[in-house]
Amino acid sequence: MDLATFHALLSPEGQALLARAMALPDLREETLLRYLTAFRREADPALAAAALETALLRRRAAAKFTRAEHMYFTREALEQASAEVVARYRARRYAPYPHVADLCCGIGGDAIALAGVVPRVTAVDRDPLRLAMARANAAAYGVAERIRFVAADVRAHGTAGAPAAFFDPARRTAAGRRLRHVEQYEPPLSVVRDWLPVTPAVGVKLSPAVDPAELAALGLDGELEFISVDGELREAALWLGPLRTAARRATLLPAGHTLTEAGAPPPPVAPPGRYLLEPDPAVYRAGLLAELAAQLRAWQIDPTIAYLSTDTSPETPFARAWRVEETLPFGVKGVRRRLRALGVGSVTVKKRGSPLDPQQFARLLRLEGTAHRTVFLTRVMGQPAAIIALEPGEAGRAAGPAVGA
Repeated sequence: MDLATFHALLSPEGQALLARAMALPDLREETLLRYLTAFRREADPALAAAALETALLRRRAAAKFTRAEHMYFTREALEQASAEVVARYRARRYAPYPHVADLCCGIGGDAIALAGVVPRVTAVDRDPLRLAMARANAAAYGVAERIRFVAADVRAHGTAGAPAAFFDPARRTAAGRRLRHVEQYEPPLSVVRDWLPVTPAVGVKLSPAVDPAELAALGLDGELEFISVDGELREAALWLGPLRTAARRATLLPAGHTLTEAGAPPPPVAPPGRYLLEPDPAVYRAGLLAELAAQLRAWQIDPTIAYLSTDTSPETPFARAWRVEETLPFGVKGVRRRLRALGVGSVTVKKRGSPLDPQQFARLLRLEGTAHRTVFLTRVMGQPAAIIALEPGEAGRAAGPAVGA
């Protein structure tokens, strides 16, 4: 979709065509071509494609945005956009500021969230189509009057003198390949150093795979926060200047639970106790395993493995817990024998520190019982091991087909 086609999509004719596309009950990637052929018989081909693509992307965006059915996207911009729950959480840091610059604003997700917190937002992007979509999306949320939209390259435009800024550089190539290094971002992360003398309060959206050493090499000494949503690691954020509140932080959304670095010593190492704990990935990536272990009086089962253990039932949002039934030396035959003795017919296989494929391992077990168990393929005190465990309330769960996860 180009800018002219997008403007046509906003016209009465375009909106009528979009409404028809939105009403298609089975519109999906597999049926898109069939509907496109039909729509092109009645409308401009580019407009027909834009209407169907928008309807399809709106359905996909429903997992990210509460008003997705009124919004506009490109595929790439939707992929890069933060979920609304994340954008709103981040925006709260900017509450003390009267004006925030949203640099590389894309389709406007962060600008919309910021406009719900601060009175004035300047949204900057060099892509005129994304900027036009951002304006329409802001109107869908009723905050367009708080946002000034600027078509410019952020390297030349800068922060517009705003006292605070949020920066969301592209982390994928035009072909969709992920960019792992911060100086490969577009623009590269080093551009932030040019803004700090004027705008010291800067937040940056980063890949959750970011290497903290690369930030240190650029002299960007800030708070590094890792954010998960419903247990899935989504992104990282770098908070500079007055926005920094800690050295490292792990945040779990939507509940908003947060854990920060507190200088805890490394946890002790010992064999599994009664409970095995799998920390939330945000905790692990933030390097806060020691802080969580100190909170729970837990220990690691191996110095190289991010599983914790306790003898008491843990009450924490920062980890999932399983009740340990048995810890075995690793071996397919031994694990199979024990699971069959327990009447197990299906397993969920999880691994950390093991080269084996979980699904392949589950198939090798060839189980026939009715119960279910979770099997952890890992290392215990330096040795390969298999831990058979139950989730709370799982004891009476009937088995389905054996699966790996």
